[in-house]
Amino acid sequence: MTDIPRRAASRTAKLAALPLGFAGRAALGLGKRAVGIASDVISADIQQRTAEQLFSVLGQLKGGAMKFGQALSVFEAAMPDEMATPYRQALTKLQEAAPPMPVANVHKALAEQLGPDWRDLFAEFDDTPAAAASIGQVHRAVWKLPPTRRNAKPKLLTVAVKVQYPGAGDALIADLKQLSRLAGMFKVIQPGIDMKPLLTELRERITEELDYEMEAEAQRAFATAFADDPEIFVPRVVAAAPRVLITEWVDGTPLSRVIADGTREERDEAGRLMAVLHFSAPARAGLLHADPHPGNFRILADGRLGVIDFGAVARLPDGHPEPIGRLVRLALAGEAQAVVDGLHEEGFVKKTDDLDAQALLDFLLPMIEPVAVERFRFTRSWIRNEAARLTNPRGPAYQLSRRLNLPPSYLLIHRVTLGSIGVLSQLEAEAAYREILEKWLPGFAPIP
Repeated sequence: MTDIPRRAASRTAKLAALPLGFAGRAALGLGKRAVGIASDVISADIQQRTAEQLFSVLGQLKGGAMKFGQALSVFEAAMPDEMATPYRQALTKLQEAAPPMPVANVHKALAEQLGPDWRDLFAEFDDTPAAAASIGQVHRAVWKLPPTRRNAKPKLLTVAVKVQYPGAGDALIADLKQLSRLAGMFKVIQPGIDMKPLLTELRERITEELDYEMEAEAQRAFATAFADDPEIFVPRVVAAAPRVLITEWVDGTPLSRVIADGTREERDEAGRLMAVLHFSAPARAGLLHADPHPGNFRILADGRLGVIDFGAVARLPDGHPEPIGRLVRLALAGEAQAVVDGLHEEGFVKKTDDLDAQALLDFLLPMIEPVAVERFRFTRSWIRNEAARLTNPRGPAYQLSRRLNLPPSYLLIHRVTLGSIGVLSQLEAEAAYREILEKWLPGFAPIP
């Protein structure tokens, strides 16, 4: 495999082939209708074949295509039962797998980023990648820590070495531009999801995610905030360069395996820990981990949630915005007009739009059901019902949602919240989520 820029034509061709393949299958469906085959059978057949082709292509690509697939994977739980299995299998592969970069390219990148004597920094370096992500791959190695006293031998530390793919920046931007043109095709997976805002957001955050030194800064802040925490573990940063990041190695059970094979107790605890991370990090670190797909989490042997990959973060120096918690609390109390007024103030509702307060409250209450009770179990059926309610063009929820706005300052928080809910629904996790919000979400706790 050559460097990513040399594969641009091939990458674009593969992506461009997706809608053509779908069009061919749709034409085949019209032919089947002519001979009397039921339309629902045809639709399911087209969806399954499209799923297989879509994720086969995404799985072969790095950059924006794979990143998009990973982001999409957390919504798998919202898919109907008859579609979920093929998508689940393809999506899980995307979460932690991608074709490896040639060893020569890895060594070249390490020499460019760490210096020609990079090998002297390691006692061991495994050329076989342990994991691959959207813009880089991870190698297991043993780092030589500087001795603490004279003539002492260096201490050894097992580390994860993330190396960015050559040309990843150009490829990422090219993929996202191409995927933007194909956004309508992804309605095959979940017709109600508008993919364009997601792709726009990814493009806007490309620069940050490509800069591993900026990622190291964010990870250090998380590691400091959660140092010695009994529930959350963040590996410390050992060294960083613009395209290489070296951190402590994290052993543990991947969250994707907990989703697939974990006991109910294990899945419940994993969900609780994810909620604690999501709501406590802005208050403790001034940051929100903004890439909540299962490949970024491990359950450690001691039960802690191990968190990796801090390339995408939301910077919230004042913590979660107070209006979120306050408006959720008011909604639960049935204060319909106060909720509408607050949404007007925050820009979720245009000031010129006179919405029916009770209708808006009825729209919101099912979404905040998980914190309306002391304990709640997320399930695939719950999120599917919500997806169906919100995406039915003939339903009142869909019609009302078209009148709501998402202020730019809330865009990433919204994406992370939806992604986290998707993972909790995959886990089918039960926990006291209301109690977690009362502790960590500003404005949510009852007024004394």
